[in-house]
Amino acid sequence: MILSCGEALIDMLPRTSTEGEACFAPYAGGAVFNTAIALGRLGADSAFFSGVSNDMLGEILADTLVASNVDIRHLARSDRPTTVAFVKLVNGQATYAFYDEATAGRMLAQADLPILPATVSTLFFGGISLVNDPAASTYEALQAREAATRVTMIDPNIRPGFIAGKEAEYRARIMRMIARADIVKLSDEDLHWLEGEGDLTALARGLLGRGPKVVFITEGSAGARAVTATQDRFVAATKVTVVDTVGAGDTFNAGVLASLDAAGVLSKSGIAALSDATLDAALGLGCRAAAITVSRAGANPPWAKEL
Repeated sequence: MILSCGEALIDMLPRTSTEGEACFAPYAGGAVFNTAIALGRLGADSAFFSGVSNDMLGEILADTLVASNVDIRHLARSDRPTTVAFVKLVNGQATYAFYDEATAGRMLAQADLPILPATVSTLFFGGISLVNDPAASTYEALQAREAATRVTMIDPNIRPGFIAGKEAEYRARIMRMIARADIVKLSDEDLHWLEGEGDLTALARGLLGRGPKVVFITEGSAGARAVTATQDRFVAATKVTVVDTVGAGDTFNAGVLASLDAAGVLSKSGIAALSDATLDAALGLGCRAAAITVSRAGANPPWAKEL
């Protein structure tokens, strides 16, 4: 089982009303939530851990997870409100305005951490859940608790506007979690934000020196690569007409994890000895799944039958 650990929220996406007025429509989302959904739809054994409200919006989140075959037994439910993010799209690229004060997700505490069954092989972390305490420290504590015996993956999915005024603390947390992780995924922009300018492979190898075994890098419409100490594999993006990019990276993460899971390599020893063919398959599924997501509105990952 792959346990995705992080934010679940309601994305308010721009739409046009039947009267022609600009408006927003609610969609279940959040970077880590999207990855859990995509994993379930791709046929992986997917579960989700987060702070989720008992309010109407929280019920939408829980119901959406169940509808995509995601195990919700580890949700930490509370009566706090649900996080809401208003989305602005410019040429298909998404920017966000978050409303997150005192929400069920943000107030997640270490007392809420689940005891995990042996069936959980892998934990995935990332998104805005790693920015604000107490949730950010709670997720880091979970990774620290489990990293010695289970595979962990992190995709920071960095939102510079969301971390304004907290950059030093946030950067330090991300680097600690990268050092513990077996798998790291970054967009090319995220990698440059963390490590500065330079060749992507060289920058990725710098991160490998801190502890991870493989770094996946998405390069927008070009494609994606996987870098290990001795390998640099690249797969071109599947060409589609882009509607918007909401959920693209999250779906890529799910494709990578689902492929590695199907190959039987989601173990400490397996991730340390990935073959070229295994890396290429993971990149390929990640890119194909993400291509379907960007070809339709919002974070709507594909089902396995669509691939």
